[in-house]
Amino acid sequence: MNLWNETKSIPISHSMITNAYKKVKANKGSGGVDQISMEQFDANRSKLLYKLWNRMASGSYFPPPVKEVEIPKKDGNVRKLGIPTISDRVGQMVVKMYIEPRLEKIFSKNSYGYRPQKNAHQALESVRKNCWKTDWVIDLDIKGFFDNIKHNRLMLAVEKHVPEKWVQLYIKRWLAMPVLTKSGKLIKKQGKGTPQGGVISPLLANLFLHYALDKWLENFDSTVHFTRYADDVIVHCKNEVHAKRILKAIGLRLNSVGLELHPQKTKIVYCRDYRRKGKYPNIKFDFLGYSFQPRTTKSKRNNKLFLGFDCAISISSKKRIADKLETLKVKKLSYKSIVGVAQHLNPLIRGWIRYYGKFRISELHRVFRLLNQRLIRWARQRYKRYKTSIKRAYKWLKTVQEQYSTLFYHWQFGFLD
Repeated sequence: MNLWNETKSIPISHSMITNAYKKVKANKGSGGVDQISMEQFDANRSKLLYKLWNRMASGSYFPPPVKEVEIPKKDGNVRKLGIPTISDRVGQMVVKMYIEPRLEKIFSKNSYGYRPQKNAHQALESVRKNCWKTDWVIDLDIKGFFDNIKHNRLMLAVEKHVPEKWVQLYIKRWLAMPVLTKSGKLIKKQGKGTPQGGVISPLLANLFLHYALDKWLENFDSTVHFTRYADDVIVHCKNEVHAKRILKAIGLRLNSVGLELHPQKTKIVYCRDYRRKGKYPNIKFDFLGYSFQPRTTKSKRNNKLFLGFDCAISISSKKRIADKLETLKVKKLSYKSIVGVAQHLNPLIRGWIRYYGKFRISELHRVFRLLNQRLIRWARQRYKRYKTSIKRAYKWLKTVQEQYSTLFYHWQFGFLD
C-alpha cells in the first residue's frame, strides 16, 4: 500500500513535495535549528519527505524556529538572516510554487528582485536607461524593511489573491516563527517581520511592496520611472523640485504602512554629464553593487571621449572582493601546481566577472592585478628558485600566461598584469 495515496484534507500531493525538494536541494544552503545538513537529509529523504507531507496535508504542520545567522554588511554592521530547517524550506517551497504564478501576474514590470525571468542585470540596465532620460534620482533606503513588515497588512494582500485557507494558515505560521539567536535565546515575533533567508519571504516581501509602493507610485505620478529590486529602490524624476515632492510623498506613504525611510542613506542625486552641467553635492549613488556616476565614455559613433553618466563596479564591491582574496590566503594554498590553484579559484573569479563585468568590465583591472600579485606570492612560497627573486617570479607568471592564457578565468579577458 502506498501511504502517499492517503486521502487528506489539504490538496498537497507527493509530486508537489518532491518537486519542492529538488528546488531546495539545487539551491543548497546549510541546515537549521535541527542541525540536519543537506547530505543527512538526502540520505533519509523518503522518510523525512513523507513525514512533512503527512503533516502539511493534514493541517498539523507547525514550523520550527529559524536559526539566526549574522553576515557582515558593507557599512560595518551585520545583517541577520533567519535560516529555516531543510524540511521547512521544502514546505515553504511547496506553497511558494503554488501561489507564485498568480502573484506574478499582478506584479509591476519595474520590480526585478527574486522573480522568475528577472535579474539584477536587468534592473541595472533599467536604471542606466532611466538616468539617461531624466536628470534626477531618488536613492531610497527603507530602514529595516524585512524586520518591519506588518503581518496584518501583509495578510490582507495575501487574502486578496490567495483565498485558500490552508495557504493562509501556513503563511501565518511562518510569519509567527520565533528566531533562535546565537546565544540560544528564543525571540517571538510581535506582529511584524519576516526573516531574510526564508524561501517564501522574498515573495511575501514583493507582495507587500507591490501595494505599499509600486502600485501606489504608478497611480500617484505616472511621469515617475522607478526600478525596484527587493527593498532597493531607485526613482527617477524630471527636476529637483519634482524629486523633493516625490520623496516627501513616498516617505508619508511608507509611514502609513509601518515603514520608514533611512534618513542618512536616502538621498536625491543629480545625474551630471556633458549635457547636464549643474553643480550639486550628490552626483553618485550605488545600486546592486554598482556605482552610478559621471564617467569618461567613448562614443560609439566617432570614438571621441565625452562625460557620460553610467555604472561600474562600486568601490565597496571591489573592497569585498579584495577582502575575500585576503581570507582565501592564496599564498598558502597547498596545491602542487598552478593548475590546482586555478581550479580552486576559478569558480569565484567566474562569478565576479559574470556579475561585475556586465558593465565596464575594465573597472575590474585593479581587483585582478591584486589576484595576479597573490599568484606570484604563491609561486615564491611554493618554489625555492623564486624565493630570493621577485623578478624571476614575475617572469614565471608571464610565461605561464603566454602558454596557458585560459588557465585562470580572468586571463581570458586580458587581465594579465
